[in-house]
Amino acid sequence: MKCSRCKATACVSLPSHHSGFCPDCFKLFFTRQVETAVRREKMFTRDERILVALSGGKDSLALMLELSSQGYDVTGLHIDLGIPDSSEKARAKVEAFCASRGLRLEVFEMAKWGLPIPDVKRFSTRPVCAVCGKLKRHHFNRIALAGGYDALATGHNLDDEVARLFANTLRWDVGYLSDQGPALPAREGFVRKVKPLFRLSEFETANYAFLQGIEIHSDPCPYASGASFTGHKELWGELEHRSPGQKFQFYQGFLQRGRRAFAALDKAEGDVLAPCTACGSPTNAGVCSICRIRESIREKKLEAGEA
Repeated sequence: MKCSRCKATACVSLPSHHSGFCPDCFKLFFTRQVETAVRREKMFTRDERILVALSGGKDSLALMLELSSQGYDVTGLHIDLGIPDSSEKARAKVEAFCASRGLRLEVFEMAKWGLPIPDVKRFSTRPVCAVCGKLKRHHFNRIALAGGYDALATGHNLDDEVARLFANTLRWDVGYLSDQGPALPAREGFVRKVKPLFRLSEFETANYAFLQGIEIHSDPCPYASGASFTGHKELWGELEHRSPGQKFQFYQGFLQRGRRAFAALDKAEGDVLAPCTACGSPTNAGVCSICRIRESIREKKLEAGEA
């Protein structure tokens, strides 16, 4: 197969784009997709400071490298979840990546905050993945606000966004459907959140990471077995294989025609937010869910004699 741009031998085939690219042209394709995402969604400018959430996986590290290469003012943020073996490996990859490229990095340790994820697994009755996600989003937002960053960027790719949209649609979850999108503006208590990789598939970010020589943490989370999110991605992977381009069409259709309708519904039904009486984060419940989870687990550890 020949490269669609320069006619050299292609190394990456992209049926959804009816294209194939050699290494250099694929990197250019990747860069232009990120540029288009940032420009069309008005995500940020080169005068703004961007905090990039880094897990150690291919997507977040690829995003950090690409934004840095494009000249943006980026700082990485890694949350050490305190999961034995897994978290040490992920953190090591992030630290080595940033050190080798001269990129700024902040690390937040859940264990020092008093709530490593193994404690959530043992003492919470809620699904550990759901609680872990809540905790990470809370700290991403809190640290971005405290550090005066203009935007928080995450490495969610097209596959991630489609799987999330699919799950929210299955539940007709108005609250989540109303705010799903590649760019959420800042509002009281919340930093601007952006997803510059939303136009790129997981396959495309994996190829970019490989071609750029990025060493990633690829081990699955030991607590994520059986997560419905993974099943949804597999279903959409099969659909995409049968009909290339369906993922992007589905997501773009929602952004262009569906999101406004759900936003209007959510605005009519929305709760009034106020600062959490314990930590100050926005909540509609007096004390936010994060503080309630933390206190509940603290009490259970006390009862077990482990505090």
